Amino acid sequence: MYAQMSTLAFVGIEARPIEVQVRITPGAQAFAIVGLPDKAVAESRERVRNALHAVGLGLPYKHLTVNLAPADLPKEGSHFDLAIALALMAAMEAISPDAIADYAAIGELALDGSIRAVPGCLPAAIGANALGKGLICPAAGGAEAAWASETMPILAAPHLLSLVNHFKGLQTLRRPEPNLERTIASLLDLRDVKGQETAKRVLEIAAAGGHNLMMIGPPGSGKSMLAARLPSILPPLTPEEMLEVSMVHSLAGELMGGKLATERPFRAPHHSASMAALVGGGSRPRPGEVSLAHLGVLFLDELPEFQPNVLDALRQPLEAGEMVIARANHRIAYPSRIQLIAAMNPCKCGGGGPGLACKRGPRCADDYQSRVSGPLLDRIDLQIEVPAVSAADLCLPAPAEGSGEVRARVMAARSLQRQRFSALNARGVRTNADCNGQLLEEIAEPDAAGLALLRQASEQLRLSARGFHRTLKVARTLADLDRSDKVGRQHIAEALSYRREVLNQARAA
Repeated sequence: MYAQMSTLAFVGIEARPIEVQVRITPGAQAFAIVGLPDKAVAESRERVRNALHAVGLGLPYKHLTVNLAPADLPKEGSHFDLAIALALMAAMEAISPDAIADYAAIGELALDGSIRAVPGCLPAAIGANALGKGLICPAAGGAEAAWASETMPILAAPHLLSLVNHFKGLQTLRRPEPNLERTIASLLDLRDVKGQETAKRVLEIAAAGGHNLMMIGPPGSGKSMLAARLPSILPPLTPEEMLEVSMVHSLAGELMGGKLATERPFRAPHHSASMAALVGGGSRPRPGEVSLAHLGVLFLDELPEFQPNVLDALRQPLEAGEMVIARANHRIAYPSRIQLIAAMNPCKCGGGGPGLACKRGPRCADDYQSRVSGPLLDRIDLQIEVPAVSAADLCLPAPAEGSGEVRARVMAARSLQRQRFSALNARGVRTNADCNGQLLEEIAEPDAAGLALLRQASEQLRLSARGFHRTLKVARTLADLDRSDKVGRQHIAEALSYRREVLNQARAA
């Protein structure tokens, strides 16, 4: 007796088709699973055996062979349980092989036959739809799987018995409905921040162009407060971006109730985070914080307290927009198009605030800030100093302008960028920060006065080629906020004022 069932294996965010082949032959009783299974897949023998027993089916006293093809692709995770169980039931003629022929299945089985939630229902549904098949998944993952297509058949079953009854016509499993998570009401408002007008201006520039930002200031100056309010001025995710973000979060098991979020992710890992936690990897590779922040914000507070090798691992995803994890037998890539927001004190003792003057002077600041490498700092477009807030600022009434007004300007600037990139057929480019050199020269050519200033500043500040281009990107964003088609001298001058080289010269003076 022979039967087969389709399922999927995850390589990064890609769902690759796997064929579960089951053959029952005479011979000594055995239950073998082959095809490079990991420990979780090998243990599915007992879960499947007990789940089938719970619905009144016993495995025959024969030789059972389960092959997961292709055999050279490693199989990881417990989501193969359901496909193995359905293929066995078809081979035992408990259900019709034709009933499951047009489906792929993922799900973990409990010993009582219930189908437990597994990560990756959304990418699995997209992968199954690409194969022209429907998806059988746990009931908890049905809401996210339904986003893959409006027409593909999806069976979100709570129990193995409900699937058997559905295929026999004794009950009908309804197609699950997609769901959204509305979070905009809970976002913090920029109106809560008193003073720090320069920092608010730079935060708006960062949001409008998707630029990386670093804030340097004493403890209590409001750096974390400003960063936490950045999501409130960012535009909501487009439907295409929602799927991109949700696929990564689905693989990490972080889609609560299968709801797709409409707001951009905001991740703030602690400075004790390991390499695998921040950029992904591990013995069973999974997305790290940099990938979970895809199309959103990665906030690194106390930047110099992170391990230097962990910080330097961010250099490649900041430049390429993806995190590549290479292993001896496979290569995994997770999308990592992030906006990095970093905050740090001027020195180890937090000098610069009221009553917190550093006793070691400039040497303390130099030693502390040198923990962050120059190549990483060169990838940060905007770098500003956030001074301590005075008592006079704190006594002022709340600002009249809040996140709503700033967000409107940011969305207007982003709309200009989308129209510009669409007219140029620049695929995959969403913001000015994403532009490559050739595209940047086409959209951000400064006027004569601006070009002369940029050339002079590049020579005096010794800007690298990356620094030169990032200054142009910020200037283009400033022009978009001003609704100007041309990048002028004033835009170049303001963009240069946010460079690290200018800050260093100011401190030296």
